[in-house]
Amino acid sequence: MKIANISEAKAHFSGLIEKVIAGEEVIIGKAGKPVAKLVKYESNLKERKPGALKGKIKFTDDFDILPDDMAKAFGIKG
Repeated sequence: MKIANISEAKAHFSGLIEKVIAGEEVIIGKAGKPVAKLVKYESNLKERKPGALKGKIKFTDDFDILPDDMAKAFGIKG
């Protein structure tokens, strides 16, 4: 684990990022006390699969027809 003060981190930021990419954690300190940690970003998002709900969602025939009170509220003539 690399420990760097703020001025060192500013001067050598690209190098610190390369260490993080390689899997190392970098601690940044201020006045001798740790204040931040640089770690490699790892996404926890699942891969999206287009069409995963195909055939599972049904729309009624009147889906896009507004009830009279809502049409009036939106200023739409029925």
